[in-house]
Amino acid sequence: MRHPARIEPGPGQESVWDYPRPPAVEPVAARVVVRLGGQVVADTTDAVRVLETSHPPVYYVPISDLADGALQPAEGSSMCEFKGRARYFDVSGGGVTASRAAWNYPTPEPGYETLRDRVAIYPSAMDSCEVGGERVQAQEGDFYGGWITSAVVGPFKGGAGTFGW
Repeated sequence: MRHPARIEPGPGQESVWDYPRPPAVEPVAARVVVRLGGQVVADTTDAVRVLETSHPPVYYVPISDLADGALQPAEGSSMCEFKGRARYFDVSGGGVTASRAAWNYPTPEPGYETLRDRVAIYPSAMDSCEVGGERVQAQEGDFYGGWITSAVVGPFKGGAGTFGW
């Protein structure tokens, strides 16, 4: 299956079709804030993002920068051919709990060690997620968990009909 034509990035933008495979991990200079139930559940200036061809970046925040009690272990796991086996968490804030809304790699594969003590959060399950004060849009679908800002262009994998890209 062929993917649609790459959108040409404008000034200050990047195309997800220029991201590498295997994925790269890079530090994020901007402040990242996540809210659920009207409360801040994560606030950090120490996030990293994972960049993979055709996917909006996935942001990982240090577990230590989540509010006390915001993460509870959840059932299940999944496997990434590059990063390793992921475990899942429920995320709670303001009396609301989002089931299996976060994940991390407790024993990541070589090259992804910085993810060990960080957690990724599905923006679709939160009240809001922000990067540098900009509210992100969630990647379509319920698997990848990418964060779409005005700085990235697609088309993005994740929605119906994109599995084979």
